[in-house]
Amino acid sequence: MSAEITRINPDQLHETPGYHHITVVEAGRTAYLAGQCPLDRHGSLVGAGSLDRQIDQVAANALTALAAVGAQPQHVVRSVIYVCSDDTAVLGAAWRRLTSSVIGTAFTTASTLLGVAQLGFSGQLVEVDLTAVLLG
Repeated sequence: MSAEITRINPDQLHETPGYHHITVVEAGRTAYLAGQCPLDRHGSLVGAGSLDRQIDQVAANALTALAAVGAQPQHVVRSVIYVCSDDTAVLGAAWRRLTSSVIGTAFTTASTLLGVAQLGFSGQLVEVDLTAVLLG
């Protein structure tokens, strides 16, 4: 079974910085990835104090997780990004770094960016939650 993914931005809604307001999947199976954290394969935090380094690790981990189920970033149909900050400049910088990363096309879909007070690991600054449709 294959799936068709349609991304929509209604004219009546505001313009977006790259994501779509609506993502529709006609058919197919979905993969729900656990929140991807800036940890290496041994469980150690990467890039303590560096949001950019942590984003790069999260992107690499997400790419690996997607590949494990035969998916690619363009198959992502929903994303939620958590950043430990209440500064809109930091949130914007995180968005730009993610959208220019190896998984950047994942964020052209229905996406949400949240500033949060704390994440699960000490020193963790970012986490990304992805849902992908599995084609074919």
